[in-house]
Amino acid sequence: MSDRHFGIGSDGLVLICPSDAADVKMRMFNMDGSEGIMCGNAIRCVGKYAYDHGLVSDTSITVETLGGIKVLEMETEGGKVVWVSVDMGVPEVTSRIPEPILVCGEEKEFVGISVGNPHAVYFCRDIDSLKLEETGPYYENHSRFPGRVNSEFVQVVDRGHIRMRVWERGSGETWACGTGATASAVASILRGYTDDRVIVSLRGGDLEITWDRTGGHVFMKGPAVEVFCGEIHI
Repeated sequence: MSDRHFGIGSDGLVLICPSDAADVKMRMFNMDGSEGIMCGNAIRCVGKYAYDHGLVSDTSITVETLGGIKVLEMETEGGKVVWVSVDMGVPEVTSRIPEPILVCGEEKEFVGISVGNPHAVYFCRDIDSLKLEETGPYYENHSRFPGRVNSEFVQVVDRGHIRMRVWERGSGETWACGTGATASAVASILRGYTDDRVIVSLRGGDLEITWDRTGGHVFMKGPAVEVFCGEIHI
């Protein structure tokens, strides 16, 4: 289904399933068929679809994922969801801050962050010049990460704004990654580059990430739009 030439074309497949623990359950599969633990962009789409199509009746819902149960708060216009805020939980630091690493013969530094799935965040002067199609697989499959890793490349604009490109494990470079944006914002805050509220600009648009230091939770807010619908006969 994700194949660009013989399918619909997508970064992955998202399933909305019944749940015994939450309002709905999300399963997400990457382009290579591997199942993802959590996907920040997919869960916003799940919230919008579930509300707009009558699977849930409340704008505050819970979604079961492999990364735990997530709470969504949705804003509507004209009876349709336009913005979704997701409680991404408490981020876990999985590396030294920063940690040195050798990639393609070059010394790099990264910050490891888990928000239900693993991320390695690298800070760069210019993300536009990166040749991720060539180097991305080396970051993803580095021996430091035996289960593979999502790799984010971040350029700090100012204390409230960063730009990001992402190489997702199992999908390659994608134009947006909600968990990656969350991890990048957390890494930026931990390194002292930004304040606790950050706008993350990706190739596919902007996300707002806020880290509530009191409760420890990180919140991701962004839009959700239904592009088209159809039927698949298997």
